[in-house]
Amino acid sequence: MSSKFKLVCLSLLALMIFSCGPKKGVVYFQDANQFETLIDDNAFTTKFKVDDLVSINVSTLDPEASAPFNLFRGAEEGGIRPEQVNYLVDKNGEIDFPVIGKVKIVGLSPSETQQLLRDELSDYLKNPIINIRIRNFTVTVLGSVNRPGTYEVNGEKITIMEALGLAGDINIKGRRDNVMVIRDFDGTKVYNRINLNQKDALKSPVYYLTQNDVVYVEPNQSGKTASNLDQRASIAVSIISVLITSTVVLLTRN
Repeated sequence: MSSKFKLVCLSLLALMIFSCGPKKGVVYFQDANQFETLIDDNAFTTKFKVDDLVSINVSTLDPEASAPFNLFRGAEEGGIRPEQVNYLVDKNGEIDFPVIGKVKIVGLSPSETQQLLRDELSDYLKNPIINIRIRNFTVTVLGSVNRPGTYEVNGEKITIMEALGLAGDINIKGRRDNVMVIRDFDGTKVYNRINLNQKDALKSPVYYLTQNDVVYVEPNQSGKTASNLDQRASIAVSIISVLITSTVVLLTRN
């Protein structure tokens, strides 16, 4: 076996060793035991924030009585119902509700808001049915995932694992032990980190995401190394390109 062939084999072996991430770093909830029961005692409830878009529909047995408490855009034509208008939670945490006026809902859950409006409407309606839904519930997943992007949430609750599932999961070059969640509280950004390798992640305050949360997965060491190599390769290609161009120009002039 020639020395050159040995050198190539050793290089390939080293590349395989250093490029493959350890199993410990890519396994979720690795300290959970076989058949272990984990009770989800994370009492999470979605709360309304400033700039939320909220859909509120009020109905009763008498449609005419509840009509003034619902906002619609356009007129009904050809059997097509007009579009219902969403309410914007303003900088004071309030919505401008028909007849009642300003109602502060920031920091309240949908069920708490239902009860608040039910109390406010008690002088006007008997046993109103109030349906409330957040219309701008999205989460953004960035970094070392397979499909980074912004995803719409159909419902009032989503876990960080479900959000990562929408983004195609963390890729092999992403860190699962130090995932960052950036949360906005009325203009104030709060940064939290969660270790998804451990089962205690279920108790994290960011295991359940809120509307407009940003999840960022940073690259592990192999990802950072690959990025540096790509940058160096790009610089080298640029330098070679410039040298070739300069040489061609000089030869042409001569």
